[in-house]
Amino acid sequence: MSIQDIIEGKKQWREHTARVKALPPDYRIVYKEMQKYLFKVGPIDLPDGPLLPEIVDFFEEGVAAGKGVVELIGNDVAAFCDDLVKDSRTYADAYQESISREPGTAEK
Repeated sequence: MSIQDIIEGKKQWREHTARVKALPPDYRIVYKEMQKYLFKVGPIDLPDGPLLPEIVDFFEEGVAAGKGVVELIGNDVAAFCDDLVKDSRTYADAYQESISREPGTAEK
């Protein structure tokens, strides 16, 4: 990873956080809870993947349509997040694979 890649990544993250800050307070609170949950149990490619920006897109569309955040995702934030990442490889999957290998064998 070059310095230019790091700079571009930081720029994209700042733009992303600015979009989140522009959301109404209830959306922003739910987004932050989703973000915390996904960073704990989410997919391995979460920091570099499209999931978080897509959630902001989805929320911006909900705001534009005049819907409340609960109307969009329901009452259970964790269940909504689990459904988003159900087909993604997570850190929990990687951990399970690492402990299920034979002792003394290294990952290639």
